[in-house]
Amino acid sequence: MTPMTDTTEQAVQQAFLVGVCLPGSKRFEERMQELEGLCEACGLAVCGSAVQNLKRPDSATYIGPGKVEEIKAAADTLHAELIIFNNTLSPSQLANLSKALELEVIDRTNLILNIFALRARTAEAKMQVDYAKLKYMLPRLVGLRSNLSRQGGTGGTSLSNRGAGEQKIELDRRVIERRMTLLRRRLDELDQTRETQRARRSRSGLPLVAMAGYTNAGKSTLMNVLLDLSSGADKDPGTDPSAGAPSDASESDKHVFVQDMLFATLDTSVRRIEPEGRRAFLLSDTVGFIDDLPTALVDAFRSTLDEALHADLILHIVDASDPEADAQIEVTEATLADLGAGDIPVIRVMNKSDVAFPDAGFPEPRKDRVWISARTGAGLGDLLEAIDEVLNAGSVTCTFRIPYAESGVENSLRRDGIVHSVAYGEDGIAVEATIEKPFLAKYEQYLV
Repeated sequence: MTPMTDTTEQAVQQAFLVGVCLPGSKRFEERMQELEGLCEACGLAVCGSAVQNLKRPDSATYIGPGKVEEIKAAADTLHAELIIFNNTLSPSQLANLSKALELEVIDRTNLILNIFALRARTAEAKMQVDYAKLKYMLPRLVGLRSNLSRQGGTGGTSLSNRGAGEQKIELDRRVIERRMTLLRRRLDELDQTRETQRARRSRSGLPLVAMAGYTNAGKSTLMNVLLDLSSGADKDPGTDPSAGAPSDASESDKHVFVQDMLFATLDTSVRRIEPEGRRAFLLSDTVGFIDDLPTALVDAFRSTLDEALHADLILHIVDASDPEADAQIEVTEATLADLGAGDIPVIRVMNKSDVAFPDAGFPEPRKDRVWISARTGAGLGDLLEAIDEVLNAGSVTCTFRIPYAESGVENSLRRDGIVHSVAYGEDGIAVEATIEKPFLAKYEQYLV
Protein backbone atom coordinates (compact mmCIF):
# COMPACT_ATOMS: atom_id res chain seq x y z
CA MET A 1 0.00 0.00 0.00
CA THR A 2 1.38 3.41 -0.95
CA PRO A 3 -0.24 6.46 0.65
CA MET A 4 -0.57 9.42 -1.67
CA THR A 5 -0.62 13.12 -0.93
CA ASP A 6 -3.88 14.94 -1.42
CA THR A 7 -3.32 17.88 -3.74
CA THR A 8 -6.97 18.61 -4.44
CA GLU A 9 -8.19 21.32 -2.09
CA GLN A 10 -11.86 21.07 -2.96
CA ALA A 11 -12.19 17.31 -3.41
CA VAL A 12 -15.68 15.91 -3.08
CA GLN A 13 -14.49 12.52 -1.88
CA GLN A 14 -11.35 10.69 -0.81
CA ALA A 15 -10.64 7.92 -3.33
CA PHE A 16 -8.60 4.75 -2.87
CA LEU A 17 -7.26 3.27 -6.11
CA VAL A 18 -6.92 -0.43 -6.91
CA GLY A 19 -5.01 -1.82 -9.88
CA VAL A 20 -4.65 -5.43 -10.96
CA CYS A 21 -1.77 -6.34 -13.28
CA LEU A 22 -2.69 -9.33 -15.42
CA PRO A 23 -0.40 -11.28 -17.79
CA GLY A 24 0.03 -9.25 -20.97
CA SER A 25 -1.00 -5.97 -19.33
CA LYS A 26 0.59 -3.03 -21.13
CA ARG A 27 1.58 0.28 -19.58
CA PHE A 28 0.30 -0.81 -16.15
CA GLU A 29 2.19 1.82 -14.11
CA GLU A 30 1.33 4.54 -16.62
CA ARG A 31 -2.33 3.54 -16.54
CA MET A 32 -2.32 3.82 -12.75
CA GLN A 33 -0.85 7.31 -13.01
CA GLU A 34 -3.47 8.11 -15.64
CA LEU A 35 -6.17 6.87 -13.25
CA GLU A 36 -4.97 9.40 -10.70
CA GLY A 37 -5.26 12.12 -13.36
CA LEU A 38 -8.80 10.98 -14.13
CA CYS A 39 -9.64 11.28 -10.43
CA GLU A 40 -8.33 14.83 -10.42
CA ALA A 41 -10.45 15.63 -13.47
CA CYS A 42 -13.47 14.32 -11.56
CA GLY A 43 -12.74 16.44 -8.49
CA LEU A 44 -11.58 13.56 -6.32
CA ALA A 45 -8.62 13.39 -3.93
CA VAL A 46 -6.51 10.22 -4.02
CA CYS A 47 -5.64 9.09 -0.49
CA GLY A 48 -3.94 5.77 -1.30
CA SER A 49 -3.58 2.86 -3.68
CA ALA A 50 -3.12 -0.90 -3.83
CA VAL A 51 -1.60 -2.99 -6.62
CA GLN A 52 -1.91 -6.74 -7.17
CA ASN A 53 -0.41 -9.15 -9.70
CA LEU A 54 -2.79 -11.91 -10.76
CA LYS A 55 -2.73 -14.67 -13.35
CA ARG A 56 -6.48 -14.29 -13.79
CA PRO A 57 -9.25 -12.23 -12.16
CA ASP A 58 -11.28 -13.77 -9.35
CA SER A 59 -14.79 -14.38 -10.69
CA ALA A 60 -16.48 -13.14 -7.51
CA THR A 61 -14.47 -10.07 -6.48
CA TYR A 62 -11.80 -9.71 -9.20
CA ILE A 63 -9.04 -9.50 -6.54
CA GLY A 64 -9.87 -12.41 -4.23
CA PRO A 65 -11.16 -12.44 -0.62
CA GLY A 66 -7.75 -11.95 1.01
CA LYS A 67 -7.00 -8.79 -0.97
CA VAL A 68 -10.51 -7.52 -0.29
CA GLU A 69 -9.87 -7.61 3.46
CA GLU A 70 -6.48 -5.93 3.00
CA ILE A 71 -8.00 -3.10 0.96
CA LYS A 72 -10.88 -2.71 3.41
CA ALA A 73 -8.45 -2.23 6.30
CA ALA A 74 -6.30 0.26 4.33
CA ALA A 75 -9.34 2.23 3.16
CA ASP A 76 -10.64 2.45 6.74
CA THR A 77 -7.25 3.69 7.98
CA LEU A 78 -7.02 6.34 5.25
CA HIS A 79 -10.70 7.37 5.66
CA ALA A 80 -11.45 6.58 2.03
CA GLU A 81 -15.00 7.17 0.88
CA LEU A 82 -14.71 5.61 -2.55
CA ILE A 83 -12.86 2.64 -4.08
CA ILE A 84 -11.90 2.96 -7.74
CA PHE A 85 -10.67 -0.02 -9.78
CA ASN A 86 -8.46 0.54 -12.79
CA ASN A 87 -10.06 -2.55 -14.35
CA THR A 88 -13.56 -3.07 -15.69
CA LEU A 89 -15.77 -4.89 -13.18
CA SER A 90 -18.62 -7.22 -14.05
CA PRO A 91 -22.06 -6.57 -12.51
CA SER A 92 -21.63 -9.39 -9.96
CA GLN A 93 -18.10 -8.28 -9.03
CA LEU A 94 -19.35 -4.75 -8.48
CA ALA A 95 -22.14 -5.99 -6.20
CA ASN A 96 -19.87 -8.33 -4.24
CA LEU A 97 -17.14 -5.74 -3.74
CA SER A 98 -19.57 -3.06 -2.63
CA LYS A 99 -21.02 -5.44 -0.05
CA ALA A 100 -17.66 -6.67 1.22
CA LEU A 101 -15.90 -3.28 1.36
CA GLU A 102 -18.94 -1.41 2.68
CA LEU A 103 -18.00 1.54 0.47
CA GLU A 104 -19.01 2.83 -2.91
CA VAL A 105 -17.09 0.97 -5.63
CA ILE A 106 -16.69 2.09 -9.24
CA ASP A 107 -14.39 1.04 -12.08
CA ARG A 108 -12.33 2.96 -14.64
CA THR A 109 -15.20 2.97 -17.14
CA ASN A 110 -17.62 4.51 -14.66
CA LEU A 111 -15.05 7.14 -13.67
CA ILE A 112 -14.60 8.25 -17.28
CA LEU A 113 -18.37 8.33 -17.73
CA ASN A 114 -18.63 10.63 -14.71
CA ILE A 115 -15.98 12.97 -16.11
CA PHE A 116 -17.93 13.18 -19.35
CA ALA A 117 -21.08 13.92 -17.35
CA LEU A 118 -19.32 16.79 -15.57
CA ARG A 119 -17.87 18.25 -18.79
CA ALA A 120 -20.93 18.05 -21.06
CA ARG A 121 -22.23 21.53 -21.90
CA THR A 122 -24.42 21.36 -24.99
CA ALA A 123 -27.78 19.58 -25.09
CA GLU A 124 -26.39 17.01 -27.53
CA ALA A 125 -23.36 16.20 -25.38
CA LYS A 126 -25.56 15.82 -22.31
CA MET A 127 -27.85 13.40 -24.14
CA GLN A 128 -24.87 11.43 -25.44
CA VAL A 129 -23.47 11.08 -21.92
CA ASP A 130 -26.94 10.23 -20.56
CA TYR A 131 -27.26 7.41 -23.07
CA ALA A 132 -23.77 6.04 -22.36
CA LYS A 133 -24.32 6.21 -18.62
CA LEU A 134 -27.66 4.38 -18.77
CA LYS A 135 -26.20 1.75 -21.10
CA TYR A 136 -23.46 1.13 -18.53
CA MET A 137 -25.91 1.12 -15.60
CA LEU A 138 -28.46 -1.27 -17.05
CA PRO A 139 -26.67 -4.60 -16.42
CA ARG A 140 -25.27 -3.30 -13.10
CA LEU A 141 -28.46 -2.22 -11.33
CA VAL A 142 -27.98 -4.59 -8.39
CA GLY A 143 -24.42 -3.48 -7.71
CA LEU A 144 -25.25 0.18 -8.11
CA ARG A 145 -28.20 -0.12 -5.73
CA SER A 146 -25.76 -1.61 -3.24
CA ASN A 147 -23.43 1.35 -3.80
CA LEU A 148 -26.24 3.74 -3.02
CA SER A 149 -27.16 1.87 0.15
CA ARG A 150 -23.56 2.34 1.35
CA GLN A 151 -23.99 6.07 0.77
CA GLY A 152 -27.28 6.26 2.64
CA GLY A 153 -29.46 6.93 -0.37
CA THR A 154 -29.17 9.24 -3.35
CA GLY A 155 -28.20 12.39 -1.51
CA GLY A 156 -25.70 13.54 -4.11
CA THR A 157 -22.46 12.04 -2.75
CA SER A 158 -22.50 8.96 -4.97
CA LEU A 159 -20.73 8.86 -8.32
CA SER A 160 -22.65 5.77 -9.39
CA ASN A 161 -25.61 7.64 -10.83
CA ARG A 162 -24.06 11.04 -11.53
CA GLY A 163 -24.94 12.53 -14.90
CA ALA A 164 -27.76 10.16 -15.73
CA GLY A 165 -30.22 12.91 -16.57
CA GLU A 166 -31.51 13.09 -12.98
CA GLN A 167 -32.57 9.47 -13.31
CA LYS A 168 -32.54 7.60 -9.98
CA ILE A 169 -30.85 4.22 -9.95
CA GLU A 170 -33.94 2.74 -8.29
CA LEU A 171 -35.85 3.05 -11.55
CA ASP A 172 -36.61 -0.40 -12.85
CA ARG A 173 -35.07 -1.85 -16.00
CA ARG A 174 -38.08 -1.10 -18.19
CA VAL A 175 -38.05 2.59 -17.30
CA ILE A 176 -34.33 2.84 -18.06
CA GLU A 177 -34.81 1.04 -21.37
CA ARG A 178 -37.61 3.45 -22.32
CA ARG A 179 -35.35 6.38 -21.43
CA MET A 180 -32.57 4.94 -23.59
CA THR A 181 -34.96 4.47 -26.50
CA LEU A 182 -36.07 8.10 -26.22
CA LEU A 183 -32.50 9.37 -26.04
CA ARG A 184 -31.46 7.22 -29.00
CA ARG A 185 -34.35 8.65 -31.04
CA ARG A 186 -33.39 12.22 -30.19
CA LEU A 187 -29.73 11.56 -30.95
CA ASP A 188 -30.69 10.05 -34.30
CA GLU A 189 -32.62 13.25 -35.05
CA LEU A 190 -29.53 15.28 -34.21
CA ASP A 191 -27.52 12.99 -36.49
CA GLN A 192 -29.80 14.01 -39.35
CA THR A 193 -29.23 17.67 -38.48
CA ARG A 194 -25.49 17.07 -38.46
CA GLU A 195 -25.70 15.42 -41.89
CA THR A 196 -27.53 18.50 -43.18
CA GLN A 197 -24.78 20.71 -41.79
CA ARG A 198 -22.14 18.55 -43.44
CA ALA A 199 -23.94 18.79 -46.77
CA ARG A 200 -24.06 22.58 -46.43
CA ARG A 201 -20.34 22.65 -45.63
CA SER A 202 -19.66 20.49 -48.67
CA ARG A 203 -21.56 22.91 -50.92
CA SER A 204 -19.48 25.78 -49.55
CA GLY A 205 -16.38 24.24 -51.13
CA LEU A 206 -14.33 24.68 -47.95
CA PRO A 207 -12.29 21.60 -47.01
CA LEU A 208 -12.72 20.14 -43.53
CA VAL A 209 -9.70 19.53 -41.32
CA ALA A 210 -10.42 17.45 -38.20
CA MET A 211 -8.21 17.37 -35.12
CA ALA A 212 -7.89 14.10 -33.23
CA GLY A 213 -5.58 12.90 -30.51
CA TYR A 214 -5.11 11.70 -26.97
CA THR A 215 -6.84 13.73 -24.31
CA ASN A 216 -4.90 16.80 -23.12
CA ALA A 217 -2.57 16.81 -26.13
CA GLY A 218 -3.38 20.48 -26.84
CA LYS A 219 -6.10 20.37 -29.51
CA SER A 220 -8.14 23.25 -28.07
CA THR A 221 -5.03 25.40 -27.57
CA LEU A 222 -4.03 24.83 -31.19
CA MET A 223 -7.50 25.76 -32.43
CA ASN A 224 -7.36 29.05 -30.52
CA VAL A 225 -3.89 29.86 -31.88
CA LEU A 226 -4.99 29.16 -35.45
CA LEU A 227 -8.00 31.40 -34.89
CA ASP A 228 -5.68 34.19 -33.78
CA LEU A 229 -3.61 33.73 -36.96
CA SER A 230 -6.69 33.63 -39.15
CA SER A 231 -7.59 36.70 -41.17
CA GLY A 232 -11.22 35.65 -40.67
CA ALA A 233 -11.00 35.40 -36.88
CA ASP A 234 -13.44 38.29 -36.49
CA LYS A 235 -16.16 36.42 -38.36
CA ASP A 236 -18.78 34.49 -36.48
CA PRO A 237 -18.83 30.90 -37.78
CA GLY A 238 -22.20 30.45 -36.15
CA THR A 239 -23.80 32.92 -38.55
CA ASP A 240 -21.57 32.35 -41.56
CA PRO A 241 -23.53 29.96 -43.83
CA SER A 242 -20.32 28.57 -45.27
CA ALA A 243 -19.25 27.41 -41.83
CA GLY A 244 -22.05 24.87 -41.86
CA ALA A 245 -22.13 24.28 -38.11
CA PRO A 246 -23.50 26.15 -35.12
CA SER A 247 -20.98 28.00 -33.03
CA ASP A 248 -20.77 27.65 -29.29
CA ALA A 249 -18.83 30.90 -29.07
CA SER A 250 -20.18 34.37 -28.39
CA GLU A 251 -20.12 37.18 -30.93
CA SER A 252 -16.99 38.64 -29.32
CA ASP A 253 -14.98 35.47 -28.66
CA LYS A 254 -14.66 32.44 -30.90
CA HIS A 255 -12.04 30.76 -28.74
CA VAL A 256 -12.75 27.36 -27.21
CA PHE A 257 -12.29 26.41 -23.57
CA VAL A 258 -8.76 25.34 -22.59
CA GLN A 259 -7.57 23.74 -19.35
CA ASP A 260 -4.64 21.50 -18.47
CA MET A 261 -6.82 18.53 -17.52
CA LEU A 262 -7.98 15.24 -19.00
CA PHE A 263 -11.21 15.64 -21.02
CA ALA A 264 -11.42 19.38 -20.35
CA THR A 265 -13.75 19.77 -23.35
CA LEU A 266 -16.26 17.40 -24.93
CA ASP A 267 -18.32 19.49 -27.29
CA THR A 268 -17.28 19.50 -30.93
CA SER A 269 -16.31 22.95 -32.19
CA VAL A 270 -16.11 23.95 -35.85
CA ARG A 271 -14.32 27.17 -36.80
CA ARG A 272 -13.49 28.78 -40.11
CA ILE A 273 -9.74 29.34 -40.42
CA GLU A 274 -8.44 31.80 -43.03
CA PRO A 275 -4.65 32.00 -42.83
CA GLU A 276 -3.35 35.00 -44.74
CA GLY A 277 -2.20 34.02 -48.22
CA ARG A 278 -3.32 30.43 -47.77
CA ARG A 279 -6.40 28.41 -48.46
CA ALA A 280 -9.29 28.78 -46.01
CA PHE A 281 -10.62 25.66 -44.31
CA LEU A 282 -12.97 24.52 -41.58
CA LEU A 283 -11.29 23.16 -38.46
CA SER A 284 -13.17 20.78 -36.18
CA ASP A 285 -12.25 19.33 -32.81
CA THR A 286 -13.20 15.86 -31.58
CA VAL A 287 -13.48 14.19 -28.20
CA GLY A 288 -10.05 13.33 -26.82
CA PHE A 289 -9.11 9.65 -26.86
CA ILE A 290 -7.76 7.58 -23.99
CA ASP A 291 -6.64 4.00 -23.49
CA ASP A 292 -9.72 1.77 -23.15
CA LEU A 293 -12.18 4.54 -23.99
CA PRO A 294 -15.50 2.99 -22.87
CA THR A 295 -17.36 1.40 -25.75
CA ALA A 296 -20.59 2.95 -24.46
CA LEU A 297 -19.04 6.39 -25.00
CA VAL A 298 -17.72 5.52 -28.45
CA ASP A 299 -21.22 4.40 -29.40
CA ALA A 300 -22.94 7.45 -27.89
CA PHE A 301 -20.45 9.94 -29.37
CA ARG A 302 -20.17 8.19 -32.73
CA SER A 303 -21.89 11.01 -34.62
CA THR A 304 -19.42 13.47 -33.10
CA LEU A 305 -16.43 11.24 -33.76
CA ASP A 306 -17.69 10.73 -37.30
CA GLU A 307 -16.52 14.29 -38.05
CA ALA A 308 -13.16 12.65 -38.70
CA LEU A 309 -14.74 10.34 -41.29
CA HIS A 310 -15.92 13.32 -43.35
CA ALA A 311 -12.64 15.22 -43.12
CA ASP A 312 -10.33 15.95 -46.05
CA LEU A 313 -7.42 15.87 -43.62
CA ILE A 314 -6.86 14.71 -40.03
CA LEU A 315 -4.42 16.50 -37.75
CA HIS A 316 -3.26 13.90 -35.24
CA ILE A 317 -2.22 16.04 -32.26
CA VAL A 318 0.46 14.41 -30.08
CA ASP A 319 1.97 15.62 -26.81
CA ALA A 320 5.63 15.28 -27.84
CA SER A 321 6.77 15.92 -24.26
CA ASP A 322 4.89 12.94 -22.82
CA PRO A 323 7.08 9.87 -22.19
CA GLU A 324 4.10 7.77 -23.25
CA ALA A 325 3.68 9.58 -26.58
CA ASP A 326 4.32 6.46 -28.68
CA ALA A 327 1.69 4.45 -26.77
CA GLN A 328 -0.77 7.33 -27.06
CA ILE A 329 -0.16 7.48 -30.81
CA GLU A 330 -1.05 3.79 -31.03
CA VAL A 331 -4.30 4.36 -29.10
CA THR A 332 -5.34 7.25 -31.35
CA GLU A 333 -4.47 5.42 -34.57
CA ALA A 334 -6.35 2.31 -33.42
CA THR A 335 -9.42 4.38 -32.52
CA LEU A 336 -9.39 6.18 -35.87
CA ALA A 337 -9.04 2.85 -37.66
CA ASP A 338 -11.99 1.42 -35.69
CA LEU A 339 -14.06 4.44 -36.75
CA GLY A 340 -13.18 3.77 -40.39
CA ALA A 341 -10.96 6.84 -40.87
CA GLY A 342 -7.82 4.90 -41.71
CA ASP A 343 -7.67 6.02 -45.36
CA ILE A 344 -7.91 9.79 -44.73
CA PRO A 345 -4.64 11.77 -45.08
CA VAL A 346 -3.02 12.42 -41.69
CA ILE A 347 -0.45 14.94 -40.51
CA ARG A 348 1.04 14.06 -37.15
CA VAL A 349 1.41 17.31 -35.20
CA MET A 350 3.99 16.95 -32.44
CA ASN A 351 2.76 19.61 -30.02
CA LYS A 352 4.55 20.86 -26.86
CA SER A 353 7.87 20.46 -28.67
CA ASP A 354 9.24 23.42 -26.70
CA VAL A 355 9.07 21.14 -23.64
CA ALA A 356 10.32 18.06 -25.49
CA PHE A 357 13.35 19.95 -26.90
CA PRO A 358 14.06 22.71 -24.36
CA ASP A 359 17.72 23.16 -25.32
CA ALA A 360 17.62 22.41 -29.05
CA GLY A 361 15.70 23.34 -32.15
CA PHE A 362 12.77 21.31 -33.35
CA PRO A 363 13.41 18.48 -35.84
CA GLU A 364 12.97 19.34 -39.50
CA PRO A 365 9.34 19.00 -40.65
CA ARG A 366 8.47 16.03 -42.81
CA LYS A 367 5.66 15.51 -45.27
CA ASP A 368 3.46 13.77 -42.70
CA ARG A 369 4.89 15.13 -39.43
CA VAL A 370 5.63 18.60 -38.03
CA TRP A 371 6.91 19.77 -34.65
CA ILE A 372 5.19 22.77 -33.08
CA SER A 373 4.39 24.53 -29.83
CA ALA A 374 0.85 25.84 -29.75
CA ARG A 375 1.76 27.70 -26.56
CA THR A 376 4.65 29.70 -28.06
CA GLY A 377 3.57 29.63 -31.71
CA ALA A 378 6.81 27.99 -32.85
CA GLY A 379 6.45 25.77 -35.92
CA LEU A 380 2.97 26.98 -36.87
CA GLY A 381 4.25 28.16 -40.26
CA ASP A 382 5.45 24.63 -40.98
CA LEU A 383 2.06 23.25 -39.95
CA LEU A 384 0.11 25.65 -42.19
CA GLU A 385 2.42 24.84 -45.09
CA ALA A 386 1.86 21.11 -44.56
CA ILE A 387 -1.92 21.63 -44.41
CA ASP A 388 -1.79 23.70 -47.60
CA GLU A 389 0.20 21.01 -49.40
CA VAL A 390 -2.38 18.32 -48.61
CA LEU A 391 -5.45 20.46 -49.28
CA ASN A 392 -4.04 21.77 -52.56
CA ALA A 393 -2.92 18.37 -53.84
CA GLY A 394 -5.81 18.39 -56.32
CA SER A 395 -5.45 22.08 -57.24
CA VAL A 396 -3.84 24.03 -60.07
CA THR A 397 -2.50 27.59 -60.27
CA CYS A 398 -3.79 29.54 -63.26
CA THR A 399 -4.10 33.09 -64.57
CA PHE A 400 -7.59 34.39 -65.38
CA ARG A 401 -8.59 37.53 -67.27
CA ILE A 402 -11.96 38.87 -66.16
CA PRO A 403 -13.86 41.63 -68.05
CA TYR A 404 -14.73 44.65 -65.91
CA ALA A 405 -18.39 44.02 -66.70
CA GLU A 406 -18.07 40.68 -64.83
CA SER A 407 -15.94 41.88 -61.92
CA GLY A 408 -18.00 39.76 -59.51
CA VAL A 409 -16.11 36.72 -60.82
CA GLU A 410 -13.06 37.94 -58.89
CA ASN A 411 -14.96 37.58 -55.59
CA SER A 412 -16.15 34.15 -56.70
CA LEU A 413 -12.54 33.12 -57.33
CA ARG A 414 -11.61 34.27 -53.83
CA ARG A 415 -14.33 32.05 -52.38
CA ASP A 416 -13.39 28.98 -54.42
CA GLY A 417 -9.61 29.26 -54.30
CA ILE A 418 -6.58 31.25 -53.21
CA VAL A 419 -5.91 34.50 -55.06
CA HIS A 420 -2.19 35.30 -55.27
CA SER A 421 -2.23 38.52 -57.29
CA VAL A 422 -4.63 40.94 -58.99
CA ALA A 423 -3.69 43.40 -61.76
CA TYR A 424 -6.08 45.90 -63.36
CA GLY A 425 -5.36 46.49 -67.06
CA GLU A 426 -7.06 48.13 -69.99
CA ASP A 427 -8.72 44.90 -71.13
CA GLY A 428 -9.82 43.58 -67.74
CA ILE A 429 -8.68 42.16 -64.41
CA ALA A 430 -5.78 39.67 -64.42
CA VAL A 431 -6.02 37.28 -61.49
CA GLU A 432 -3.52 34.59 -60.56
CA ALA A 433 -5.17 32.00 -58.31
CA THR A 434 -4.89 28.41 -57.11
CA ILE A 435 -8.14 26.54 -57.50
CA GLU A 436 -9.32 22.95 -57.13
CA LYS A 437 -9.65 21.06 -60.39
CA PRO A 438 -13.39 20.38 -59.93
CA PHE A 439 -13.99 24.17 -59.83
CA LEU A 440 -11.83 24.89 -62.86
CA ALA A 441 -14.59 24.30 -65.42
CA LYS A 442 -16.59 27.09 -63.77
CA TYR A 443 -13.92 29.63 -64.83
CA GLU A 444 -12.69 28.00 -68.03
CA GLN A 445 -13.81 30.88 -70.23
CA TYR A 446 -11.57 33.30 -68.29
CA LEU A 447 -8.36 31.23 -68.54
CA VAL A 448 -5.42 32.98 -70.16
